[in-house]
Amino acid sequence: MGFRLPSIIRSRASSSKAVDVPKGYLAVYVGEKMKRFVIPLSYLNQPSFQELLNQAEEQFEYDHPMGGLTIPCKEDIFLDITSHLN
Repeated sequence: MGFRLPSIIRSRASSSKAVDVPKGYLAVYVGEKMKRFVIPLSYLNQPSFQELLNQAEEQFEYDHPMGGLTIPCKEDIFLDITSHLN
């Protein structure tokens, strides 16, 4: 059996921008409030997530306001898409 890490790790706010991200994960910022999520790198290969990446490229190019990857969609849409990637 073993134990399993959750697919999305919601990180807590920190005074430091350099918050640790576990190996094999990536921090992204989503929604109007730029909520930070830590997602598995495996999501990057999924077609539905690649569409989000295309939107991010169109909107932000290489200038992401939070210093990390910013996904330009609402939080609930992001959570819906990523919930199907498990």
